[in-house]
Amino acid sequence: MEPLADWPQPLDGTVTPRFAGPVTFMRLPLVADAAGLDIALLGIPFDGGTTNRPGARHGPREMRNMSAMLRRVHPVSRVEPYALCRIADAGDTPTNPMDLMESLGLIEAAVAAMRATGAWTLAAGGDHLVSLPILRGIAKASPALAPLGMVHFDAHSDTNDTYFGGSRYTHGTPFRRAIEEGLLDPRRIVQIGIRGSLFDPTDMGWAREVGVRIITIEECEALGPDGVAAEARRVVGSGPAYLTFDVDSLDPAYAPGTGTPEVGGLTPREAQRMLRGLSGLDLVGADVVEVSPPFDASGGTALIGATMMFEILCLLAENRARRRALGGGLAG
Repeated sequence: MEPLADWPQPLDGTVTPRFAGPVTFMRLPLVADAAGLDIALLGIPFDGGTTNRPGARHGPREMRNMSAMLRRVHPVSRVEPYALCRIADAGDTPTNPMDLMESLGLIEAAVAAMRATGAWTLAAGGDHLVSLPILRGIAKASPALAPLGMVHFDAHSDTNDTYFGGSRYTHGTPFRRAIEEGLLDPRRIVQIGIRGSLFDPTDMGWAREVGVRIITIEECEALGPDGVAAEARRVVGSGPAYLTFDVDSLDPAYAPGTGTPEVGGLTPREAQRMLRGLSGLDLVGADVVEVSPPFDASGGTALIGATMMFEILCLLAENRARRRALGGGLAG
């Protein structure tokens, strides 16, 4: 293993002011190739699956900007991700804003190429449809991982079948497609914070029938953050899992800059406690999605998105280091 001094490190805000220097995730170096990294941070500037308010294509750029506020060490766990793993900004995946299906293929290929180097991925979207090609890319590069479990923070289940007379690929359908394609094990999926009015009484019937554990916002309140984290750990178990965080899981009082806001959501502090309670899970990839800067006048939603990325980055870095210590290597 090369010495820590040679690993990518973020710019120090006490040396280079946060308003200066390159704009990258966590102020890390920007690399053209993920080879040699343990974790690649990447943007997916695509919102072609949005069914109402667009703008999430601009999310990665603004989350990079606001991530300058993040420092090196987790305030509670004291995890230093950059001391545990080689981490850098791997840029954005290519997309075609005029062609949804081509974009899904481009994203899948880019993620698969990064994963093939041995790097895990932590992505910033983009609308929630981008999770589908990410999962496809993981399965292509590491077929032994599929089907994955999943911890899913959201106001919506995103397991609808079609929209607008037959459209199968929207930000409301990615996890139905992922289950159908064998990318996810529905019995190891937990969805946290689900709420809001429905199109039909049977909207989430399919998800429940195949075994998805749905924790509504009312149950979140009853269980409390620690109880929700414990239930997520029970459902996902010890196998490899993906984590996806939609910022509309948070109440729009805190995160108004998103495409499909739903009142009555989580607070950022509750979400942070839940994420911290997932330490020890075998998380092998993640994303944070649906930050829409055009609806985020203060930049606060992008700051929340970047902060949740850092929380998740600490979980991923812990898990890679744990796998290394157990002699399992860094594959996956």
